[in-house]
Amino acid sequence: MRFCIDILKNELIFIELTYKDFLRPGFNGSRTPTMTKRTIRIAFFTLLASFSALVSKAQIGYDYSQYDIGASLGFNSFYGDTQTPVSTKAVNLSFVYNQTAFVNYIFDFQVGKLAGGNANQDFLGRQFTADYTYYALRLQLQAGELIDYSRSQVLNAAKNFYVGGGIGMIYSNLTSINRYSTQLAGYYTPGLNSASELFFPARIGYEFKIFNSNQRPDVKIDIGYQYNFVFGDQLDGFKAGSHGDAYAQFTVGVKFSVGGVTSYGKKIGY
Repeated sequence: MRFCIDILKNELIFIELTYKDFLRPGFNGSRTPTMTKRTIRIAFFTLLASFSALVSKAQIGYDYSQYDIGASLGFNSFYGDTQTPVSTKAVNLSFVYNQTAFVNYIFDFQVGKLAGGNANQDFLGRQFTADYTYYALRLQLQAGELIDYSRSQVLNAAKNFYVGGGIGMIYSNLTSINRYSTQLAGYYTPGLNSASELFFPARIGYEFKIFNSNQRPDVKIDIGYQYNFVFGDQLDGFKAGSHGDAYAQFTVGVKFSVGGVTSYGKKIGY
């Protein structure tokens, strides 16, 4: 960029001197001052167009989109008042505001199922399945915001690792539940059949950036692990113990840029 500006300054000085020379008394050129002005104006605008092209080319590798949309598939493991773990699935939609190429604000909407326990095998007989919906706002910080990755292939690869956290609200509705123990006669676990709880999503992961022909990361593949700390003990329908519920997710997703192209302070891809 600095090189292009220096070129423009030098050319403007040259045009100014040439113009003064054409108009000085005793100039023997065959062209009139009017023709000279027209020629210089054409040369100036041609130079300006060339400069604009050079500036545009100079931004290759620095540009990114401020807005993304994405979707992901999650695999859940529940940790609450049941014993036997059960794997379930979830689908997540997200809207992303990229403050920089490596600092991201993410709004998530997720629907899925939670389950746990085995009424026939577990001593207390607790077993449940539930549908849930959640909304969450997260801040995500990638390593590239903090490190110089321009001189190391290892750091260049590491720049896409991220950590993040936020706040959310989850709503669950039980579709089946067993509260009585089949092994301990008369034992019953109370609780609610639906719940709404605040939770804290703590997340780590890696974002593979796919660059277009202008070296802008317009497609991103995201692989992450998220642990959701629930501020309550009713997500599984059982009110037992002194700790809150939680569930973990392994997710795989994709994000696409949707506009708001701007430039980052350093080159994004190497």
